[in-house]
Amino acid sequence: MLLALMDGTALPAGQLAMIGNVAPQTASSHLSKLIQGRLLVVESRGRHRYYRLANTEVAHAVEALLALAPRSLNLRVVPRPSDEQFLRARTCYSHLAGRLAVQITESLLAGGVLRRHTAREFAVTKHGCDWFAQLGIEFTSRQSKQPGFAKRCLDWTERRDHIAGKLGVMMLNRFYELKWFAALRNTRALRVTLQGEQKLYECLRVKGRQNVA
Repeated sequence: MLLALMDGTALPAGQLAMIGNVAPQTASSHLSKLIQGRLLVVESRGRHRYYRLANTEVAHAVEALLALAPRSLNLRVVPRPSDEQFLRARTCYSHLAGRLAVQITESLLAGGVLRRHTAREFAVTKHGCDWFAQLGIEFTSRQSKQPGFAKRCLDWTERRDHIAGKLGVMMLNRFYELKWFAALRNTRALRVTLQGEQKLYECLRVKGRQNVA
């Protein structure tokens, strides 16, 4: 049920029960415990109650736990239209995850746009502030130094870090605006557009499908 909410959406208990393949009463009991544990929040919309992840920290925790789980379990529990599409690009709450997210992150590190600052955070360099501004992602040097601005989020399918935090959200939103990525209905998987394939290579030397095994 937590995995079904990883894209930031809110779902009713009945739908979460079907996703978890449990009876409505069982789902209600689990949802109550998840709320008590501050993993979920609930909101009322008319006669219905909708559940969502409490915050991005919960998404990061779920992603980290998945990284520790056997790959056979990971592939079995995650709903997606195709393994390859999901593995290549997907949302992790409100930022980009998957193989392309890791490749983008490593390209930015190699290019001096980012550097590893702590075990949990990246730091944006002065060159990085200018680079992001040219891409249409603008922030001040002071903002970039705020805690949680550029978090390191362990990608559970790649076992390497991708960019989370406020910067990760800004990047994904900008990719949507530029039409490099498109959301797919009823899944966390993302489609990379033809323009996105070209621009990712031009800006980051992240290759398209020919580089994906």
